[in-house]
Amino acid sequence: MKALLFILLTLTLFGNDKAQRFVNVNTLIPSIHFDMRYASNENFVGQAIEGYDDPICYLTKEAALALQKAQSDLQREGYRLHIFDCFRPQRAVDHFVRWAKDLNDTRMKETYYPHVDKEVLFERGYIAARSGHSRGSTIDLTIEKLDMGTPFDFFDPRSHTHSEAVTKKQHQNRMKLKKIMERNGYVNYAEEWWHFTLKDEPFKTTYFDFKIAAAQQD
Repeated sequence: MKALLFILLTLTLFGNDKAQRFVNVNTLIPSIHFDMRYASNENFVGQAIEGYDDPICYLTKEAALALQKAQSDLQREGYRLHIFDCFRPQRAVDHFVRWAKDLNDTRMKETYYPHVDKEVLFERGYIAARSGHSRGSTIDLTIEKLDMGTPFDFFDPRSHTHSEAVTKKQHQNRMKLKKIMERNGYVNYAEEWWHFTLKDEPFKTTYFDFKIAAAQQD
């Protein structure tokens, strides 16, 4: 009964009508390791991204509950999830687009896109004007302490889920993550081993744009 009450309390929806049915995953699943890169300077832009006021993971209720099951499955095996990004407001996507058009800003190139010229980031699909993250049921994550062969947000073919450029063990680790997420209703994006979307996402065509903050605001 106490566990059920806890879940009901943490599923309280935002009062803001633009964010109905979203929940705070940091509160719902505190056993996950949260590493919200876009709320910090440690990302491919090199600064906190617009809209990320706080390092909080927000997801739709459906995506959050499926993720909770994935975390429980992993914990039974002695592992836990490590999250990089969840809901991404449209204003953050717009920030990425502005950054990509500024060809003089390459301060994070050696870390995140050493083998790709910035001028082709749009052409190769690394940056786009829309993101599934803005629909609220997409997540970027890994399994804590497992070597996946590339860092998160590494713009390179080696980041493809089934890349043959990684070791056998690294590929096995990717498959472990893929299996656990698929078992719990998520689908992997084949060009990014860390990227998963809830198969039955509730908002397939809606792109939200509220700030990520402890106190929700437009």
